[in-house]
Amino acid sequence: MSIARKWVFPIIRILVFAAIAAALVKIAFFADPVIDDSAKPTGEIVEPQVAVALGTIQNDVTLTGTVANDSPVSVKATLSGVVHDVYVSAGQHVDAGTEILRLRAEITNPDGTSYVDYETVVAPIAGTLATFTALEGQTFSVGDDVGKVSPASFNVSGTIAPEQQYRLLNQPTEAQVTITGGPAPFTCGGLTITAAAGTGTGTEGSTSTTTVRCSVPADVTVFPGLAASLVLAGGVADNVLVAPITAVEGSAQTGNVYFVLPDGTTETRPVTLGLNDGTNVEIKEGLAEGDMILQFIPGATAVVGGDGCVPGPGGTMVCTG
Repeated sequence: MSIARKWVFPIIRILVFAAIAAALVKIAFFADPVIDDSAKPTGEIVEPQVAVALGTIQNDVTLTGTVANDSPVSVKATLSGVVHDVYVSAGQHVDAGTEILRLRAEITNPDGTSYVDYETVVAPIAGTLATFTALEGQTFSVGDDVGKVSPASFNVSGTIAPEQQYRLLNQPTEAQVTITGGPAPFTCGGLTITAAAGTGTGTEGSTSTTTVRCSVPADVTVFPGLAASLVLAGGVADNVLVAPITAVEGSAQTGNVYFVLPDGTTETRPVTLGLNDGTNVEIKEGLAEGDMILQFIPGATAVVGGDGCVPGPGGTMVCTG
């Protein structure tokens, strides 16, 4: 026992302390490098694809508009002469054909003889004689305005973006109108689409505004200044091939898609386009049902959510799910 205390235990203690010291030296000077793989990519860059499928295109164009009175109509003099009689006054309601005034003129014949001619000017439409200041003895020439009649009718008008006109190549003749806080939606006929050119300043160059206008039916009660929504029906295509507009270069008549080949590469395919609803476009020629195409044209920004993918460079999607 004395030998163990004198020699064995001290030797064991020395060996233990030596091992601990060796371990500390290794940790301090010869430790294995720590590899931080937090920056190692875990996602995968993919180009989303979509299959060409059958669907329905409801090509409705919705615009924001305003209710306004129809423009006043001028009452024109039909004879060069002086006012002989006045039959109405400003602010008075007139019907179409109501006598406004009578003009008197002395006409000289080629042989030097003369005669007196009379011409009665009538209201061209029904409404309120908004502008009228003619007096007896006043002189007018043919075509001069003798007054204006403001009709008791209304229209709804709004502006349309130039590119949206591609969706209305078959121009509709009416619109479905909803008045904010007003009656039930109604059909607004006599629709016109008119482009009015304007000139910008500085670097803006020339600009143009395209106005859509339709006539409110007489039995619908409206007031000037009311806000309205116009829906223009540009057509419906049932059971046709459709593709997302994000997959097509071009949005009217002709376009290009990126067709996915069996080996995963792509090639550009020209296609003939039909109707589009702002989300999908009709493919008339160039593709078949089931063909795979890139969902986003290269270089475009993809917007997709809820599937673990976010927009990546060059129109690709980075998927980490």
